[in-house]
Amino acid sequence: MHRFLAILVFYKPFVVWSLIVTAIIGFFNPQVAPAIATKLFLTVFAWYYVSETPNKRKLTFYKNIGISPLKLFSSMFLVDSILTIGFLLVFKEFV
Repeated sequence: MHRFLAILVFYKPFVVWSLIVTAIIGFFNPQVAPAIATKLFLTVFAWYYVSETPNKRKLTFYKNIGISPLKLFSSMFLVDSILTIGFLLVFKEFV
């Protein structure tokens, strides 16, 4: 449970941008498959950004508590996908 909470803490700075991208996707094309593909691209971009900038030190903390970068970003993608699917389902109902 502590590891999952640590993953959520890592995801927290990305959640606002993720919801903005989801709202834009929902406005133009509220289909789930293109939204998930876009989120996968953004997750790979976030991994590249974190691993190639001075933010790489953040990954050291997660490695020390037993979370590999692959597990960290795949968990982040899974949480983001669940939020995206929920948001798009609600968006389709009201728009």
